[in-house]
Amino acid sequence: MSFEEQEPAKRRSGKIGAVEIRASRPSDAEGIAAIANLPGFRAGTLRLPFQSVEETRQWLEKSSPNSTGLVAVLDGQIVGNAGMNRLIGRRIHSANIGMGVHDDFTGCGIGSALLGALVDTADNWLAIKRLELTVYVDNARAIALYEKFGFETEGRLRAFGFRNGKYVDAFTMARLKF
Repeated sequence: MSFEEQEPAKRRSGKIGAVEIRASRPSDAEGIAAIANLPGFRAGTLRLPFQSVEETRQWLEKSSPNSTGLVAVLDGQIVGNAGMNRLIGRRIHSANIGMGVHDDFTGCGIGSALLGALVDTADNWLAIKRLELTVYVDNARAIALYEKFGFETEGRLRAFGFRNGKYVDAFTMARLKF
């Protein structure tokens, strides 16, 4: 059963009400910028602090036709976002993904809902064989989520990013659909 075919009640977590997963749009810039500037959200990404609403709006307006952008909305508030960028040429069978959840809503099923929607889109609408991502090695909660969806660690990227004054390693993970 695809994500779209599930009853809204089946997309609920035990702690919160129904989460709406929908396409992101430029008018979401304020909500996305707000969560992107939270310390926990930012710690799991390559984003710099103090991302402006205008930067976020420009990013949303310039999205590629090969990208899928999603937001998770709970009671009118954006509580997560995710994206998938399909590669081109001889890598057209692959896509990169990234995602994050509001600091106050981690562990509530929002990451699972976002990732489930991306995987469904990749598998059932875009015929993508390979989904790829990078995740900091100390982000155990995210790694567990990705493994739940069939991602496997393929390697360790040493000194991948600079965070809080230190270089941090990341895993490269992928999910192949056979």
